[in-house]
Amino acid sequence: MSKTKDDLRIAISGKSGCGNTTVSRRLADTLGLRFINFTFRNLAEEKGISLPEILSLAAKDDSWDKEIDGRQVRLAREGSGCVLGSRLAIWMLEEASLKVYLRAKATTRAGRIQKREGGSIEEVARFTEERDRQDRERYLRIYNIDNDDYNFADLIIDTDDIMPSEISALIADTVRQRFLS
Repeated sequence: MSKTKDDLRIAISGKSGCGNTTVSRRLADTLGLRFINFTFRNLAEEKGISLPEILSLAAKDDSWDKEIDGRQVRLAREGSGCVLGSRLAIWMLEEASLKVYLRAKATTRAGRIQKREGGSIEEVARFTEERDRQDRERYLRIYNIDNDDYNFADLIIDTDDIMPSEISALIADTVRQRFLS
């Protein structure tokens, strides 16, 4: 099915530390598409509070999730083609041309997060495990989405041993073959 770049909506999801943001940004640059990635981290900065604080608020008040998810989907649907990178992109942007799920082992994810944010690997691993648990509970409660059930994705990529540049090149090749030929 041939599409123009303006018609492309690519959704990329995965848990923290899987490479969502990096891969989505690289893919958007490679294909000349808009990059959309508005996260709790962005909202925390916008509100002037810490990430753990906003996650704690989100655990008690669904409006935080709804604000982030609604904003991302609105941005993805407005204007020209885009790459939407978020935890729930493949579920929330139902009309996406291509849905990609990135996954990695818990140890890989914790190592990447530690490298990016610092702290001890043990603390990062505990925080990440707890965040995964809280995220899953919230997504089930708010949207009836089980973010551990991603088998419907068009591409599922294990990112443990692949560089972000290789992952984005693989996705870009798939997009070119399926939609831009």
